[in-house]
Amino acid sequence: MAVRSILHYPEPLLKKMSVPVTRFDDELKQLAQDMAETMYDAPGVGLAAPQVGELRRLIVLDCSGKENPADLIVAVNPEIIAQEGESCEEEGCLSVPEYYALVKRFSSVTMRYQDLDGKPQQRQAEGLLAVAMQHEIDHLQGVLFVDRLSPLKRSIFRKKYQKLMKQREEV
Repeated sequence: MAVRSILHYPEPLLKKMSVPVTRFDDELKQLAQDMAETMYDAPGVGLAAPQVGELRRLIVLDCSGKENPADLIVAVNPEIIAQEGESCEEEGCLSVPEYYALVKRFSSVTMRYQDLDGKPQQRQAEGLLAVAMQHEIDHLQGVLFVDRLSPLKRSIFRKKYQKLMKQREEV
């Protein structure tokens, strides 16, 4: 296993669509292991393959928290097949370090996906896990959480983020 570098906004690769996974082999399993290790090391609750430079429909999630046993979900070709309710929670992203914003999402979702052997799976979620599923699947579409902000808030984000990154470079 290896911790991979996480791409940061405004990296153009983060805006590209990912391709469906058709080969369920050792290379895919290794990528999933690397992504899980990278996510835990960051630390984060989710990571999508495009964030480590791989345009494949693969995400890893673990919203269990430090005080609970790990609950790693590896989802290949995930899609939301049912959703209901509305929530507005503060989100952050490993590809947009040090920036957080309120984002509207569905409060409950059902995700259909394949496991690393290609077997169909389904998982229903609410709360943080539902938000994380939607957030990571957005990455596979080339959508960042800041793209879901209003035009005004997006404009404010860009200015704040540029200032934040300049300060980071000066340190």
